[in-house]
Amino acid sequence: MADKISSYQNDAQVQKHRWLILTAVGLFTFMSTLDGSIVNIALPVISRDLHIPMNQAEWVVSLYLIIICALLLFFGKLSDNLGKIKVFRFGTVLFILGSLLAGFRISLFFLLFARTIQALGAAMTMATNNGIITEIFPSTQRGQALGLIGSFVALGSIAGPGIGGLLLAKFSWSYIFWINVPIGLIAIVVGYFVFPKDITLAHAPLDKIGAGSFAVTMISLFGGVFVGQQVGFKQIGVLVLFIVALIAVITFVRTELSYDNPLLSFSLFKNPNFSLSLLCALLIFITNFFFNVVTPFYLENARQLTPSQTGYILMIFPIIQVIAAPLAGSASDKIGPKLITFIGLIFILLSQIGYVLCGLHTSMGLFIVSVAFMGLGNGIFSSPNNSLVMSSVATKDLGIAGSINSLSRNLGMVIGISSATTILFAAMSHNYGHHVTTYLPQHPEVFIYGMHVVFFISAVICLIATVLTGWRLLAKEN
Repeated sequence: MADKISSYQNDAQVQKHRWLILTAVGLFTFMSTLDGSIVNIALPVISRDLHIPMNQAEWVVSLYLIIICALLLFFGKLSDNLGKIKVFRFGTVLFILGSLLAGFRISLFFLLFARTIQALGAAMTMATNNGIITEIFPSTQRGQALGLIGSFVALGSIAGPGIGGLLLAKFSWSYIFWINVPIGLIAIVVGYFVFPKDITLAHAPLDKIGAGSFAVTMISLFGGVFVGQQVGFKQIGVLVLFIVALIAVITFVRTELSYDNPLLSFSLFKNPNFSLSLLCALLIFITNFFFNVVTPFYLENARQLTPSQTGYILMIFPIIQVIAAPLAGSASDKIGPKLITFIGLIFILLSQIGYVLCGLHTSMGLFIVSVAFMGLGNGIFSSPNNSLVMSSVATKDLGIAGSINSLSRNLGMVIGISSATTILFAAMSHNYGHHVTTYLPQHPEVFIYGMHVVFFISAVICLIATVLTGWRLLAKEN
């Protein structure tokens, strides 16, 4: 169990402003996560505007997510040494700067440069948000507060297509990035007045070899995955990237096991609550991004809905989630988080079964109810699961624990995006008898077959998370 945090909680000024602090942290959490998904819907427009092929435009999304995954652990450890609030503040400035630059329609290279700056800032804020909230909020409200942070994360990750579609209906793609600037500046001003000074500093030497080898692992592994999807996994360059990733991960593990102050202490994973909660978060974010990738095809192509109609339907998910999450967080503070997480996973599993039953001519009501169940399940699940992760570690490890928590979610996003398209088109190719890499307007039934395979696998993933959580619940009762 985490050490008792008393300094901030005995500071009347900090406690007076704790909800404003949560708001400032939550806004950046929402925006940094949103920018991993909102760009997807704008890629065709960006591709046409910058006169680049679609496979190059996809790097606008991929690069952002890869950089975040590569640097989360480093910034989490750095924040334990330098101060979580200091690292968070610097990250907010970088994120706004990157958002401003990304809106200038100059070239693909300039856009990728801006996205790199954005990703650096996003990684800093994601690595520190949970740690800041855990230190500041008393244990009686920590589940509710972390639940709200979890809601901002999940909202940002899933609301992208809906919000992006509504923005593109009225404005150029620049505003997908520029909308961050005024909101971010407001959050920075609020933070300037309410953020306290850092008081929990570890002053431990930084594990540079571990940080470097982990970053190389993430960049080469997911770089190889995304490049392989475009040019084929048998290309020599792709194979070299995977070999580099293998060497780097071996180096990382050996370094962490032998270093006195490792970037990632594997002893953290001996705590079953910590490890199982992280695994469940990873699995659910994979599921969420299966949904994110496949449903626009289903609604716009197979069911012939307009982008705005699609956006309104997809917005059901985040709206229900934002209502459910704080209620679930409050409930977890009162009756414990383990039962609440299990109930949330049941709803998510039911939603996946609903998607499997959807076809070309089924009632749209079935799909809408499934989306609502998924939003409700994520809202119920994310709050107590976040609380379980962060309450399972000592105060000195809050920074690295928060960054591992964020890493599990971002890995889920990357794995979900990369594997959903691979599974979808492989299943469509199997059904059609020829290699398929896009939607076939004359054969919508081929897509429906592929969609059913994707959501069947997604349901299995949810079932694994549900069974593991149910086993933990029964083990506690016995």
